[in-house]
Amino acid sequence: MWTERVAREPWLFNGAKFRLHSFRLTSSSNLSSSSASHQHSSCTPSSHIPVLDCSEEKFCATDVLHDAAQNSSDQRNQQTASRLEQASSTCDCRASTDKNTDNQEAVAILTIRLGLTCYKDYLGTNWSCRVAELRQRGEEEFSDPVALLAQPLGVGAVLCTEDGQVVLIRRSQKVAEAGGQLDIPGGHPEPKAVCEEQVSLVALQQRPEAVVAEFFSSVCAEIRDEVNVPLSFLGEPVLMGVALNHTSAGRPSAEFYVSCSLTSDEVRKLYWKGGAEAHESTDIVFLSRKEMLQLNRSSALWSELCPSAKGAVLLYQTVKPDGEQNPN
Repeated sequence: MWTERVAREPWLFNGAKFRLHSFRLTSSSNLSSSSASHQHSSCTPSSHIPVLDCSEEKFCATDVLHDAAQNSSDQRNQQTASRLEQASSTCDCRASTDKNTDNQEAVAILTIRLGLTCYKDYLGTNWSCRVAELRQRGEEEFSDPVALLAQPLGVGAVLCTEDGQVVLIRRSQKVAEAGGQLDIPGGHPEPKAVCEEQVSLVALQQRPEAVVAEFFSSVCAEIRDEVNVPLSFLGEPVLMGVALNHTSAGRPSAEFYVSCSLTSDEVRKLYWKGGAEAHESTDIVFLSRKEMLQLNRSSALWSELCPSAKGAVLLYQTVKPDGEQNPN
C-alpha cells in the first residue's frame, strides 16, 4: 500500500510518530491508586477526558473534566509540572496544574501513554481495506479495537486573533488527506524533536520533560510553519480535548486553543508572505467567535470542514476556553 501511495503521491515521506495508547485525567487524590494499578483506558472514548467522535459528531465529557479544562485555561500562564513513568512498551506523560495549593485543592493530572509508530504503518493499518478485520482482531485478542492500528497522535489549534477571529486554512491538494477542505492549523508532535540521536522508546523515557514540552509546543510550531505567525505572538496552548477521526479508523488528535496577539489583518498578511509549510494550504479564512459557536451540521460551511476541524469546533463550543458565551 505504501509503495502504491508514494507512486501516486511522491511528496509523501515516512517518519516516526507518537502513538497514542491511552489518556486519563484524574485528581491528585486518585493519582496514587491509579499509578499502583497501572490501568489505563485505550484511546477509544473514555469518561476521563473530552472525546469527540468525528464520525457521529458526538463527544463524551463529564462535568468534572469540563471544569478541569476551564481551570487549565484560567491557569495557562502558570508553570506546568510534568513527569514520566517507566513502562516496557509505552511511556506515560503527566502534566499537572494546581488550581490553588494554599487551599489544598485537588491537582488535575493528565496522563498520556505514548508509544512509537510511523506514517507508513498508519497508512497500512488505519487506512487499510482490512481495517475492520484489524479492529475485530484487536478486540478479540487484546480487548482493544485499536490495538493493531498505528493511531499516530495529531495536534490541532483553534487559533483566535486579537480581534476575535478564528483562523481556518484550506488544505492543498498535495496533502495526504482531506485535500481542498477547510482545516485548523495542525500536524504532529515529533519524536525526533525529543530524541538527541536515534528515535527510540528508551530515549523518550529518559527525557520525560521534553516529551511533555513537545506535546504542547508542537501545536504552536505548526501555527508558525503553516500560518507564518511567529511564536512570540502566540499564547500558551490550552488543551480542550481529543478528537477521534473515524474516516481514518479513529485516529486521535489533541485539539488546543491558542490565542494570538495579532489582528486578523496582520495574520492574513503574514500568511500570504508564506511560511515553512505554505505549500500545504492554498487560502486562509476567518470566522468570528460567534460564527464558531453557531456552526453545526446545517451550516453551509460545515460540509467544507475536514473531520478533525469539526471535532475542534465542537470541543471549542463545549469547553469555551476563552470564556465566550453561547450567542442568543
